[in-house]
Amino acid sequence: MNTTPRIDEIAEAGRRVDHCYCTNSLCTPSRATILTGTHSHINGVSTLSTPIDASQTTFVSLLREAGYRTGIVGKWHMGEGEGHNPENFDYWAVLRDQGEYFDPQILTEDGVRIEPGYATDIITDLSLGWVDSLEGDEPWCLLIHHKAPHRSWEPDAAHADMYTDPIRVPDTFDDDYAGRSSAAKHATMRIAEYLTMEDLKVYPPEGLDPEELALWKYQRYMEDYLRCVASVDDNVGRVIDWLKERGDFDDTMLMYTSDQGFFLGDHGWFDKRFMYEESIRMPLVISWPARIEPGEPLQQMVTNVDFAQTILDACDVPAVERMQGMSFLPHLTTTPDAPTRDGVYYRYYENDDQHHHALAHYGIRTERYKLIYFYNDGMGIPGSSGLSYAPEWELYDMEQDPDELHNVYHAEEYAEIREQLKVQLWHLQAELKDEPHHTQPRPSLLAAC
Repeated sequence: MNTTPRIDEIAEAGRRVDHCYCTNSLCTPSRATILTGTHSHINGVSTLSTPIDASQTTFVSLLREAGYRTGIVGKWHMGEGEGHNPENFDYWAVLRDQGEYFDPQILTEDGVRIEPGYATDIITDLSLGWVDSLEGDEPWCLLIHHKAPHRSWEPDAAHADMYTDPIRVPDTFDDDYAGRSSAAKHATMRIAEYLTMEDLKVYPPEGLDPEELALWKYQRYMEDYLRCVASVDDNVGRVIDWLKERGDFDDTMLMYTSDQGFFLGDHGWFDKRFMYEESIRMPLVISWPARIEPGEPLQQMVTNVDFAQTILDACDVPAVERMQGMSFLPHLTTTPDAPTRDGVYYRYYENDDQHHHALAHYGIRTERYKLIYFYNDGMGIPGSSGLSYAPEWELYDMEQDPDELHNVYHAEEYAEIREQLKVQLWHLQAELKDEPHHTQPRPSLLAAC
């Protein structure tokens, strides 16, 4: 399988965070959450089509007020134009919309230009070039946002011949969604049926039966996906080497993450959106040799809502009351065994979107259990088919069923924990100032007691 040796260097010099989750598994809302330290219903960015109000407080704006030079390069995808372009950055050079892999359009305060080359390399070049141009000793904060490995997974020539040997198929590749809600069956994300020629780039061999074609599509998908990841890994290595050459590596907090997880054939799918583990779990490694000693992976649950307050804490800059997360810097430094939270709140808003047809839902992920509520009322973004199912619940015992194949919501032996989780979900929504969907029944009084 693939390796990412340069990304792994960050973990080896610092810590890996094994249970980091996004709170809305789409790139646009997730980046808004990372910047603002708030959930989607607070920052206003809930879907791919809801642009950010870039004037709102972010960890970047607070760092800038505290004297940091701030920059962002790469993917933005939170709207374009007045009020939506990056604000509170001394330097910004971002891709337009999702951006192109080759010869990408770069938007800056001076307008749009075409930058020749491969996006992953260009983003690194522009990022390091900006810091090298700075004069003086004031601290800086730089966000390097790669496009890769976003669909349609176009590798560069340097990595185009990698991963031609057969790639292991996930155990859940042939999942038939038995016992699950309508949502899993309704989604149009199966590799076998919904990867297009734009994704695959070459026609399949003739004479394949449906099972053989599905496996062929999986291999093509994974080859290009992993090739794109290999380029990201190389460029992360460039940043590490550059920091070391400058003598700054030990005194720099270096974080590598993603804006959500991704299905890589798990449950037969590509893409994300659902509250299942492969979709909501984010990679996160952090190094800061001057403060963070290398150690075992952090096992407590954290979310992308926590990033802002953790970064501000590292810089001794106060957060604002609006932010909804918590700093987990103490867990990486002084108090490694301290608890974080009892449960993670997740909400996906794009109901029956026209491309993937994932149904809107929310839920809670605790250390052992996951409760999901699909409210299924056909209320969605423009382009929704307007389909309506009865509301449905799913419950998973992550200890007994880590692949989330067995929905135990209706199992008698889980009745008590089911009702307890409903109460916990209700209270968590209230704590975060989110409104339960109007079809969500109130928890029973017995469970609340």
